Amino acid sequence: MRPTALIDACRDSHSRLLTNVSKLTDDEVHSPSLLPGWSRAHVVTHIARNADSFVWLAEGAKIGESRQQYPTPGMREADIETGSSLPANDLIADLARSCRALEVSFDALDDDKWDFEVTVRAGSRTMAEIVFSRLREVEVHHLDLAVGYQPADWPRIYVDGELSRQLSGLPERADHVQLVTWLIGRADTPHLEHW
Repeated sequence: MRPTALIDACRDSHSRLLTNVSKLTDDEVHSPSLLPGWSRAHVVTHIARNADSFVWLAEGAKIGESRQQYPTPGMREADIETGSSLPANDLIADLARSCRALEVSFDALDDDKWDFEVTVRAGSRTMAEIVFSRLREVEVHHLDLAVGYQPADWPRIYVDGELSRQLSGLPERADHVQLVTWLIGRADTPHLEHW
């Protein structure tokens, strides 16, 4: 089934991101992000290439072809490095184009194709799951840009969806006794393995 609410949330998320990124100067866009070793330009380029990779997957799903998110080894990293040197205006235009192309590809995908499985870096996912993945990419990396966007600005649909996904995986990330002791208010937060 078409995940209409998530698609709409992606549109809104793209709009908020583009509003904030469009204010960046060349110096600001090439200054450090909150991600170690990445400038804001790296983050913007990553968000744009992520959209392009999801367009690639959606176009495959539309014709019944299960594709891999990044068909060539090293493609993701090379594309991010190349884009990170662009001036602010070019980065912003690229991001706007890629976001719009993804929105169009979501709109063009038939209702019966949302359960179609594709392959992303984390494994096999349905196209419906790809929409949430995109929302996560934009919302989390918007924070990494250090442009004033905060977790309190996240839309409720993202927070609720992420919380549900993270909580379901919580037992695999902590000692069960420590986790239960914490959940019932009898201990400090347990050590959690990285997801």
